Amino acid sequence: MVSPSQGLAGKVAVVTGATRGIGKGVACALAERGATVYVTGRTVAAGQHSLPGTLAQTVAEVEARGGRGVAVPLDLTDDAQIAALFERVRRDEGRLDLLVNNAMAIPEAMTRRDGFWNKPLDQWQIWDTGLRAAFIAAWHAARIMVPQGSGLIAALSGYVGVTYTYDVVFGTTKTATDRMMRDMGHELRGTGVSALSLWQGFTYTERATENLKSVPGMAGQLASAAGSSPEFPGRVIAALAMDPHVAARSGGTFINAELAAEYGLTDKDGRTIPSLRESRGAPLWSAGATTWNEP
Repeated sequence: MVSPSQGLAGKVAVVTGATRGIGKGVACALAERGATVYVTGRTVAAGQHSLPGTLAQTVAEVEARGGRGVAVPLDLTDDAQIAALFERVRRDEGRLDLLVNNAMAIPEAMTRRDGFWNKPLDQWQIWDTGLRAAFIAAWHAARIMVPQGSGLIAALSGYVGVTYTYDVVFGTTKTATDRMMRDMGHELRGTGVSALSLWQGFTYTERATENLKSVPGMAGQLASAAGSSPEFPGRVIAALAMDPHVAARSGGTFINAELAAEYGLTDKDGRTIPSLRESRGAPLWSAGATTWNEP
């Protein structure tokens, strides 16, 4: 169990894609433990996006939940903006304890049931934001964390790492995310910094809720899946960030529902979220290898 006496007071986190969805849920869960959360995203003003949520609204909720929020507009396709974010964290906070790489572009065509050859090539933005930008953010984060000798880099992935979901670029991006965190954990060994990948099942985000209404066949496809709130993965990440033994998990891919069971966590409504390991697949990567020259 995670002790209520533990917390993230004095800890600094960066969460990408936190104007809505899982990113917002993670930011709020970290705030409940007292963290300072750099809330990043592209939606600054209401009406700028078809879905609800802005940076200011997330920051307001973070602060209402007991944390400190810092809004940072961020376009993950702009390397200079990513660099400026981490320089600001270094300058203003002097430390960084947690990076949550959550953001990923979700183009309209991603959920369309069609062959990859019939989808526009700009589908590659899924990779550019979900993997390339995540690597760049982790690169900057590690340059703060490694000298301080502590920190956690967590990436959101899913069963799509081994099971076809939505489309080719989406699956490729998430599978590569798991491998990237595996190898980051390998190279971070002995530094005090950990890196891992987290599998999240269906989540009732604003976009997912709309997709259930508008994407043909999605509701039927997910009828047997037990969805969670956007805060559920945040509760797991908060527990990992507070776990003094998190280094033992570095380099691995983990199912959030299974970690929640280990830490004694439920969703915000008290529900226990089941693992879908048996029906959707198991992670390929366990915690880090024992030798540098692992085959």
